[in-house]
Order: sequence, then structure tokens, then C-alpha cells
Amino acid sequence: MTISASLTPTNRRIVWGVRALLALAFAAAGIAKMAGVAQMVQVFDAIGIGQWFRFMTGTIEITGAVLVLLPATVFFGALLLAVTMICGVATHLFVIGGNPAPALMLALMSAFVAWRLRPVFQLLALR
Repeated sequence: MTISASLTPTNRRIVWGVRALLALAFAAAGIAKMAGVAQMVQVFDAIGIGQWFRFMTGTIEITGAVLVLLPATVFFGALLLAVTMICGVATHLFVIGGNPAPALMLALMSAFVAWRLRPVFQLLALR
């Protein structure tokens, strides 16, 4: 298994910068959810599933923030965060209202990292 495309030093720095931003954003959001910040409690009350969903989302965000920093797990972390934010966009559009742009931007950034660092499996040639 290899990384999808060889990255130039400039591209490598860009991807690292996006990874760092994602880690900071998702760690902060996840910690806020886990700590029970009033705004987060209100948002998840509006969603209507229950506060357990706030804890689950916070756990997913913190886990994704860690995974996106580790070279061996960056693809899976970025993919996890992209899917989480796609669900966040849908929640804003169809359930709670509000501006889905921040969630959309985080989804796009996560998808960018997942795409740039996707694994490529090489098949062995049969002789």
C-alpha cells in the first residue's frame, strides 16, 4: 500500500496545515460537547435525539482529531470527520436550521485530506 500520489514539499506542507487546522477545530468542538457547554446542550436539545448523541458526536470528533494527526491513520480520521460533517450539514439543512457553511467547510477540508492521502493498493503481478 502506498500513498495515492507523491506530494511535493509544498503540497505536503499544505496538507499538514489543513490536518493541523482540522485537529484543532475538531478537538475544540469535541471538548465543548463533552464538557456540556450550554450552546452545545441547546443544539442537541433542538436535534431531539437526546444528550447521549452529544457525547457520541464529541467522542467521534476527538477521535477524528487524533487520527488525522497520526500518519498511519490520517486517511481514516479524515474520512470519519468528513462523514461526520456531511451529517452536520444535513442536520443544519433539515432539522435545526442555521448556517451549514462551517460544517460544509470542515467537510470539504476533511475530504481534501482524505483524498490527498488515500491509500493505493498495488496488485501483485501474476507470473
